[in-house]
Amino acid sequence: MNLAQKLGYPENTKLLIIHADDAGLSHSENQATIQTLQNGFVNSYSIMTPCPWFFEMANFAKNNPQYDCGVHLTLTCEWENYKFGPVLPLSEVPSLTDANGHFYKSRADFKNHAKPSEIKKELTAQIERALKFGIQPTHLDSHMCSIGVTPEILEIYKELGRQYKLPVFINQQFVESIRLSDETYNFGDMLLTDNLLIGYFSDFEKGELRNSYTKALDNAIPGLNVFLLHPAFDDFEMQGITVNHPNFGSAWRQIDFDFFTSKECGQKLKENNIQLVTWREIGSIR
Repeated sequence: MNLAQKLGYPENTKLLIIHADDAGLSHSENQATIQTLQNGFVNSYSIMTPCPWFFEMANFAKNNPQYDCGVHLTLTCEWENYKFGPVLPLSEVPSLTDANGHFYKSRADFKNHAKPSEIKKELTAQIERALKFGIQPTHLDSHMCSIGVTPEILEIYKELGRQYKLPVFINQQFVESIRLSDETYNFGDMLLTDNLLIGYFSDFEKGELRNSYTKALDNAIPGLNVFLLHPAFDDFEMQGITVNHPNFGSAWRQIDFDFFTSKECGQKLKENNIQLVTWREIGSIR
């Protein structure tokens, strides 16, 4: 039986998780995420435990356990003027931070400095922080897919999934597109996402991002599809956080919010016979 059949659907069903990354990043991100869950079509999200606005979203998660919620494992901080670092004391994970105690800005700098033992220690602490707050995670995923830069780091990710008995989000094509190692990856018995749907900067630049989202839903395939988005409002807070970073910047995130709370999105899901599922459902059968 394939995944669809295990979940009680016909073999060729187009399964889709519409997932909001980066909850906890900011108040704007939190409020937009909450609204897309309550009034839109987002049915999964994940929280960045090292970020200053973690507690607001953690309170929501604890008080609204009906929503699919994961831990957005965080090892990099891409923003120019907005910084954060590990949840552990810097003395325990010094290889994960720059001279100012912040996560490295790029995957390459992270890969070149981070020690695997400290990576595992910090990621474990991030999961434990969520658990101690009262959150019951449904899955694990990774900010900027930093866990995919080398096979050794990916193994840590897989191990944490086994340790906490949680599904981990991974798409083989995406990992291979951002890989920073020539070593061979072993995806083993991981539950791999068949199709990753995501916006692209070229479409954003041309003003075609919303149209590309409708086409992406048209191109969903039988199997497990995951649509990654980053809903937030194009307000002063997000403009400040994403300054000089138009890729997944505040204007882009406003489009994410607008589209995934629109009637157009709902109509596309219906037209393409897409069945929304959650990591909670998937975890219950594995």
